Amino acid sequence: MTDADHARLLVEVSRDYYLDNRSKVDIASARGISRFQVARLLAEARETGVVRIEISPPAHLDTDRSRRLADRLGAREVVIAGSGGSPAATRESVARALAAVVAAHVREGATLGVSWSRTIELAVRHLDPLPACDVVQLVGALPVDGSGDSLDMIQAFRRMPAVRTWPVWSPLLVADPGTAAGMRRQPEIAAALDRADGLDVAVVAVGAWTPSGSTVFPQVTGDERRAATAAGTVAECSGRLFDADGRRVVTPLDARVVGVTFDQLVRTPEVVTAGYGREAAAGLRAAVAGGIATTVVCDEAAASALEELVGEPVEEPPR
Repeated sequence: MTDADHARLLVEVSRDYYLDNRSKVDIASARGISRFQVARLLAEARETGVVRIEISPPAHLDTDRSRRLADRLGAREVVIAGSGGSPAATRESVARALAAVVAAHVREGATLGVSWSRTIELAVRHLDPLPACDVVQLVGALPVDGSGDSLDMIQAFRRMPAVRTWPVWSPLLVADPGTAAGMRRQPEIAAALDRADGLDVAVVAVGAWTPSGSTVFPQVTGDERRAATAAGTVAECSGRLFDADGRRVVTPLDARVVGVTFDQLVRTPEVVTAGYGREAAAGLRAAVAGGIATTVVCDEAAASALEELVGEPVEEPPR
């Protein structure tokens, strides 16, 4: 293919995708190429200026809001997605924003750690293939009704042509500390968890320590819940508990978790943390305070609650 032919293909594929709203699968089928080639052509079109994207927020929105909230929290960045009319719609909105943030942070040669939550699982479905990188599963599987789990999710990364995966073939929570220690010693699991010492970016979710706020909370015993609450737990991240100041809370539950440690997350240079709903706010604030979140992706409701927690005045909308 000549340079002129290639340039023409960039223009035609970009027009199909951005102006005619055709899917990558449809474009690939019509042109006899793979959807991964379509994705690479679209990326090249953006990088070379064939496609220039301008984002113009509505005039009534305060475009400085996210920056002000990040400054008050002490986070590098806060990304606010819309709250939907249902938990599922809100989760979808946050997942799309999370996918965009992850794509912006992952560079060729990076090591990306990915925890599991329903929001993160949805976000992965919205990701285009990543550049050549390693993806490390940070927690074992935690099946939830109506959703997949971390093992399903790691397979989505494995199907990306340039990605090498490091799975954790274990449940997130096992029956007792001895079993957990044995699982962590298994060669494949040990290799994945060791890789978590050298992450460039991690993607995690914060769940409020309540029945509805955390997928871990319903999986533990009453004694474990009471012990965690008595120790000051406000939230969990990848099965690791912490208090309102972001300090690690150690209870007997900690020894049953097969996954990334609190300290490994603290040492990771960039941790993108997702949460939504008002009850997530205290945990998101604590995650930033404790050093296990550098970027926060949340919905409008969580952002408003965070503003209240950090003393950010909430302006009345124009009448």
